[in-house]
Amino acid sequence: MAQPERNERQRLRPAPLLFEPSQAAADPERFFDLESMEDPTELLDRATELTLAFRAATDRAVEFQAVAAAQLADPRRFDRLTPADIAERAEWTEDYAKKMIEFGRSLLNNPRP
Repeated sequence: MAQPERNERQRLRPAPLLFEPSQAAADPERFFDLESMEDPTELLDRATELTLAFRAATDRAVEFQAVAAAQLADPRRFDRLTPADIAERAEWTEDYAKKMIEFGRSLLNNPRP
């Protein structure tokens, strides 16, 4: 992903993910109260906010996965894991684990501002 695109998305600051009350979360038909919205404009706006928030959360979680993979594969660790071990734990292919380790190392070497 290009750096300027990432910076632009960070500036947009999507709506925060609000946790649903446990009672509502237990009902599979309920999703952040979207089903109760009658105004399609309001529904589109809130659904779009949630989509952006989930995308941002996914991007951030992937970065944390990569950092963790890089740390677990660090050759300086006496208990380091192989890419195959990391792949098994994360339910990835070994090739993807290698790429994530590399990505994580780049994040560790060039931290965000």
